[in-house]
Amino acid sequence: MVNEQYSPSETEEEILELLKKGRDEGVPWGYTSPGYLRQELDIDEGNESYHLRQLRSAGWIEKLARGFYRFVEDPRED
Repeated sequence: MVNEQYSPSETEEEILELLKKGRDEGVPWGYTSPGYLRQELDIDEGNESYHLRQLRSAGWIEKLARGFYRFVEDPRED
């Protein structure tokens, strides 16, 4: 279940934007790994896991396999 009351941090907002990238261009989107986040957002190793856990706990993303995550929903969108 998605926590509609959750307020993402600035870094979590960047992660969400990266996950949504390509959605309107008809290209694959919505998937990420900690390594990809570190590369694209210049996040220190270990910090990306914290932010992914927060978004996962809020139900905005889900863990598909070890080190592989998928965007679920951003309840702020229509």
